[in-house]
Amino acid sequence: MEAGREEVLLTTEEQLVQDILDKGKESVRVRNCYYKPLYIQYNIKLHFILTTIVCLLIGHIRKQYKIGRMLGEGGCGSVYEGTRCNDGLKPGHPKRLPMEIGLMLMANKGPSVPQIIELLDWEDDTDHYVMVMERPVPCVDLFSFVDHHGGSLDEGTARNIMRQVTDAAKTCCERGVFHRDLKLENLLVNLDTIEVKLIDFGCGALMKNSAFKSFSGTRPYCPPEFNMKGRYHAKPTTVWTLGFILYEMLCGECPTSYDRTNSFKEKCCQMICDCLQPDPQKRLSLDKMHLHDWFKVRSLRLVKLKPTTFGLQVQLSNH
Repeated sequence: MEAGREEVLLTTEEQLVQDILDKGKESVRVRNCYYKPLYIQYNIKLHFILTTIVCLLIGHIRKQYKIGRMLGEGGCGSVYEGTRCNDGLKPGHPKRLPMEIGLMLMANKGPSVPQIIELLDWEDDTDHYVMVMERPVPCVDLFSFVDHHGGSLDEGTARNIMRQVTDAAKTCCERGVFHRDLKLENLLVNLDTIEVKLIDFGCGALMKNSAFKSFSGTRPYCPPEFNMKGRYHAKPTTVWTLGFILYEMLCGECPTSYDRTNSFKEKCCQMICDCLQPDPQKRLSLDKMHLHDWFKVRSLRLVKLKPTTFGLQVQLSNH
């Protein structure tokens, strides 16, 4: 959805792309197996999200999808409700892809990860592109979910959501994708199941071992090492933003440097502090984050979390 049309040639994805774009087959080969689309198997209409930067009334997308109400609008594009028509057509697409589409293909390649939104279809034009993605129903973004629960979540609900977000972020990095814009608004929550899906790869980049020297994403989530040294690495930054999200879910506000205390259970407090370490080398490892004691906590001991200038400190309570 990005008008500058940054492009990447996914040489390792060519077979997957060719399989998806095979217009002459009822059954499509994906991930070394053949499947028949659900709308053919069960003769039903499926609901999707359609995303575009200029308009939706173009080419084959217009023929394949009935466009409904606008679901949301951001700085780079708009999101609409859509219903697939039973025509079975597949739009053609060159192998050279816009970065966002390429990153979504990479994030979805391999065993299915339900916490990452699935790209179902796309169409590319000279100055814009259209993406068709799955849409959980009923769902809201995590920001609205927290707001609807009084501005903060209980620790059990936050743990359930955090486990899913961590899995999504870790999988993206393992598959070569640095999302770069993890935040409440980019996480969809199914209201019936509390299942989470990571969306919006528009600020993303390919993983690399060297540091990133330009910030892309939402400014309040910027890691302290970029503000201090002008550079940051993918995995430590991902852990920082995950800690930021956890704090927001529990407190209903961003972590700040002013003098304020919040009471948490001990393992939860430690989880936040491990993620929000100002020194990226001391920060919790993304690869080991899912093993943190907080995800299996049973302790009822309360602690106080006190923000400092560039981090968070643990103060044990007396009760």
